[in-house]
Amino acid sequence: MSLKKVNKIVLDQILNKMVDTVGQSKDEIFQIGEQSRQDYDSLSKELKYIREMVHKVILDGEELEIKTKLARNRLSEVSRNFKDFSEEEVRNAYEQAHDLQMKFSMNRHQEKELRNRRDELERRLYSLEETINRAEHLVSQISVVMSYLSSDLKIMGQALEDAKMKQEFGLKIIEAQEDERKRLSREIHDGPAQMLANVLMRTDLVERIHVEEGADAALKEIRSMKHMVRSALYEVRRIIYDLRPMALDDLGLIPTLKKYLSTIEEYHNGTRIVFQNIGRELRLEQKYEVALFRLVQESVHNALKHAEAKQINVKIEIRLDKVLAIIKDDGKGFDVSQKKANSFGIMGMNERVELLEGTLEIQSKIGSGSSVTITVPLS
Repeated sequence: MSLKKVNKIVLDQILNKMVDTVGQSKDEIFQIGEQSRQDYDSLSKELKYIREMVHKVILDGEELEIKTKLARNRLSEVSRNFKDFSEEEVRNAYEQAHDLQMKFSMNRHQEKELRNRRDELERRLYSLEETINRAEHLVSQISVVMSYLSSDLKIMGQALEDAKMKQEFGLKIIEAQEDERKRLSREIHDGPAQMLANVLMRTDLVERIHVEEGADAALKEIRSMKHMVRSALYEVRRIIYDLRPMALDDLGLIPTLKKYLSTIEEYHNGTRIVFQNIGRELRLEQKYEVALFRLVQESVHNALKHAEAKQINVKIEIRLDKVLAIIKDDGKGFDVSQKKANSFGIMGMNERVELLEGTLEIQSKIGSGSSVTITVPLS
């Protein structure tokens, strides 16, 4: 799917809806857990009361059992010696034994019901405890999911936006390459090519002048041709230097930067460029020297073109474990929080620094100049 078809706003809306839905589910599970906890507390109180009642009924039952046995024994004695007891005593013995037997039976029935209720409460409490634990676990898991949705996954939108910008950056590079080819073609055509064509034409003129006006006039024309050839050679060297300074391969980063910044200062008479190298002029791997040169070149170019700086300070420090480059200017500055449309210079610098696993820090305020700090670790 093309990155141009990705709508960051729509993605954020979908993500927010997901967060809301998950949040509602979390609230519902939390309410279930709270209701279960209330039921658990209520049943725990009831279970405590039932256990006390069971204990009391058992004690009462034991006491009734003893009394019932005594009453049955009394009734047996009365029945065996029926003639020795009065009618009232016999009736009392029967009624007392029957009454105690009924109370004992009711006690056993009550004990059975209380035990059943106790067992049921214990099972329900166990189930509620499981529900509470599962609810707490689910709420914890949902909290983690919401954390991802509300933080990490929201980076997706920015990542897609960055990917889209990188795609545009890649297209911009292709356009820039074509523009650079056109520029080089135009510069070579308008500069060295025209000069060499003039030299070729003037060689014919020299022959004619030598025949018509003599050797002195021809020598004067040759000197003029020599000046044109020297100018053409200068233009060719300048174009080659812009493409890739030969001194970078031969001399290294520090001497090349000195020469480059000195040349740039000559081209821009109104700007002073101060270069400072701290430490030794160590040679680095080619990838580091090329990248650092281009980073400094881009930073100085931005200061000259956009900041309209009057003074630019470039400081390089090569350590054993890293290279530190600081480019400061006294230009008009800018708001670093505002991203300009089609601003691919800084993005290109970031790409170069990331390839070297380094860091790029830009500090600026409107009216207070800018500072670019580049740190590149050395492997």
